[in-house]
Amino acid sequence: MRIEELFRRGRPVVSFEFFPPKSPEAEKRLVEAIEKLRPLEPAFVSVTYGAGGSTREKTVELVGRIRRQWSIEAMAHLTCVGATKAELEAVLGRLADQGVENVLALRGDPPKGEAAFVATAGGLRYASELAALVARTGRFCIGGACYPEGHVECRDLAAGVQHLKQKVDAGARFLITQLFFEPKVYFDFVARARQAGIAVPIVPGIMPVTNVEQLERFTSMCGASIPADLKGRLERVRDDPQVVMNVGIDHATAQCAELLRGGAPGIHFYTLNQSPSARAVFENLRHRKLL
Repeated sequence: MRIEELFRRGRPVVSFEFFPPKSPEAEKRLVEAIEKLRPLEPAFVSVTYGAGGSTREKTVELVGRIRRQWSIEAMAHLTCVGATKAELEAVLGRLADQGVENVLALRGDPPKGEAAFVATAGGLRYASELAALVARTGRFCIGGACYPEGHVECRDLAAGVQHLKQKVDAGARFLITQLFFEPKVYFDFVARARQAGIAVPIVPGIMPVTNVEQLERFTSMCGASIPADLKGRLERVRDDPQVVMNVGIDHATAQCAELLRGGAPGIHFYTLNQSPSARAVFENLRHRKLL
C-alpha cells in the first residue's frame, strides 16, 4: 500500500525505522526487534541506506523480506550518494520487483572521512532531484526528510523551508522530521511549512533516549538540541543504563502525547534496531487512548 493512503484513514500513522544488520548477531537482534514490534501493527516500517550507499543491496533485500515474511508495509530509504542516475534507476527497478511501493528520497550524508557532500559524476545533488527522478517512474509513493531545527548545512530556517517546498513540489507526498525533543519545535516548524504552502502530512520523528553518549553524538551530528530539563535528568543518571532508558521512555511518551493531541498525523520511531523503548512508548500511548 502507498503510505500516502494511510494518512486518509483518520487515525495516527505509527511507523518504525530499522537499519540493515552488518553481522549475523546483528541480524538476529533485528529479527527479534521486528518480531516484538509486529504485534503493535505498525502502519509501515522503513529501512535506512548506509553512508555512501554502502548498504544499498541489503536495504533492497530487507524491505522485500519484511513485506514477505512479516506482512508489514516497508519503505526503502534511497540516497544520491555514490550513485549515478542510471544506478539509482536500477535500484528503483529492483525495489519494484520486490513489490515495494514506497521510497524515502534523501540526499544522504557524505561518506565517512569526507567533510562535504560531493555529487557523483552523472548523479544528483539534491533530494528534490532524487524525488523528481523517483516520481518520473510513476511506481512509488515518495517520502521526504525535514529538519525542524534546520539542517546542519543550512541553519537558516526560512531557507530550509523553501528547499523543502522544492522537494514537495518534486513529488514528496509526506515528510518525516529529523529527531527533536520538544513539541514546540515541531509545531513551530509545521506552522512555517504551512505558511510556505506545504500541505502534505508532516510526521514527527522520535528517538527515545537509551544511551546518553549516543544521544550527544547523534544530536551533534544532526543539529538537534537537547532541552535543559531532559539534559539535567539524564546527566544525573547517565551511568545507570536502565534508569536512562526509563527517563527516555518517560520523556518520549510525554512528547508523543503532546504531539498527537496537537494534531500530529502519527509518530515515526527511530528504533536503532531495538524494540523495548519504542514498544513501551507505544503501549503508554495506547493506554492513554491516543493510538
